[in-house]
Formats: sequence, structure tokens, C-alpha cells
Amino acid sequence: MTTTTISPTTSPAGPAAHPTLRRPGLARLTGVELRKLTDTRAGYWLLIVIALAAAAIVTVQLFVMPDADQTFENFFVPSLLPVGILLPVLGILLVTGEWSQRTAMTTFALVPQRSRVLVAKLLAAAIAALASVLASLAVAAIGTALAGALGGAGTWSVEPQIFGYAAVFQVINVVMGVAFGMLFLNTPLAIVLYLVLPTVWSILSEMISGLRRAAEWLDLSVTTMPLTTSDVTAGQWGRIAVSVALWVLLPLVAGLVRIVRREVS
Repeated sequence: MTTTTISPTTSPAGPAAHPTLRRPGLARLTGVELRKLTDTRAGYWLLIVIALAAAAIVTVQLFVMPDADQTFENFFVPSLLPVGILLPVLGILLVTGEWSQRTAMTTFALVPQRSRVLVAKLLAAAIAALASVLASLAVAAIGTALAGALGGAGTWSVEPQIFGYAAVFQVINVVMGVAFGMLFLNTPLAIVLYLVLPTVWSILSEMISGLRRAAEWLDLSVTTMPLTTSDVTAGQWGRIAVSVALWVLLPLVAGLVRIVRREVS
């Protein structure tokens, strides 16, 4: 009696092979973060308020500013100021929204390298700042054209470097908002401290003579004012760097460390 052994033609079952997943690139992450700026009601309406504030400044100037002063530069520079105050709040919401809406777990599960997500948020905030400068340019151009039609000066002459200074001014402001959001991870707390701390420091430096010298280097609202002009000296750049290190880089680094180490629940 003979037996025939049949060799198996298939290999034992093993774990299924999964294709290697490509991690999203930084450009894609930045695009996602840009969409988050308008995905929430707070972000959407804040963008509208920012645009209306810039338009309102120019509109008021058309009625109260002397005709001879109604120039493109005089419309452009004041429109930067309300945007510079409100835009950092958008940067705060970009960070704290992940934690208040409990989407941080999903975000960091999809992109475990938290630092890449935070870099994308910074890039998105910087792009928003540059877009705000373009919006101010558009509003100032409309104001200048209306001024010329209504009998004002309506002149278009402007020093070109002021556009670069304006971009730096707005990027500093919005990154400060992102830094406060990363540090506190709580929307009301971050917004209140962003608004209150610099204001309290400015008031104290005005009231206490011994702080005035320090305020020239540490008061961000003072040191960044030259960026709204057409000429910034080397000494002024030094003061800007010192104040940015205190109000932007320090909370940014501390917030980065906090988010990277914090347990997401």
C-alpha cells in the first residue's frame, strides 16, 4: 500500500502586509491649518471683523483727515493697527481650538510628530499675516482713489520698504498670539493675558520713571512702532529683537515644550 503526500501549494497564513503610509508634507499640513482659520464660527467672524475694522479706519479718515493728508501711505499705515490687535486673537484660536474642541487627539494621532503640526500652525499664521497686509493695501488703495475723487490729495507716492516693514509688524503680532495660545492652551485665558499683560506693562512704564528706560527695550508696542514708518534704524532693530525675544520667542519655546510633553486626553 502506497501513500501519496501532497505538498502544500500555499504558505501558512501570516500577517497581511500593509503598504507604507506616506506622512503628509508640511505644505499640506499648512493648508489644513489655513482651513481651520475659517472652519469655526469664531475664526470666520473674526476675519470679517478684522476686514471691517480696517475699512472703518479708512472711512473715518476720509471725513476727518485734512485733504492734503489724504495720501496712500496715510491710509495704509493706520489700517495696520486694528488688524495688528485683532489678528493675534486668530492665532490664539488656531492653537487653543484643538484643545477646547477636543480635536488634538485626532490631530496628533494622524501626525504623531507634534512639532510638525506646530510648525504648520506658525506658517499658516504667518500667511494670514501677509494676507492681512494685502487687505490693508487694498483698503488703502480704495481710500486713496475715493480721496482723489472727492477733492482730497489722493497721492500714491510711498516708500516701498514700508510694505516689508508692515509684513514684519503683522507677522510678529500674529506669532505672539500663537505663542500665547501654545503656552496657555485655554482660549479665554490666552486672549485676556495677551491683551492685559502688555497693556499693564505699558501703564507701569509710564507711571514709574525707573521702568521707562527698560520699556524702550521691552515694551513691544513701543519697539515695533518704527515698523509703521518708512525708516528703521539699526538701534531700533535691536530693540525690536529684544522685545520679540521676551514677548514672542520665550512663550513660543515654553509653549512648544508644553505641547510636546503634554498627555493628550
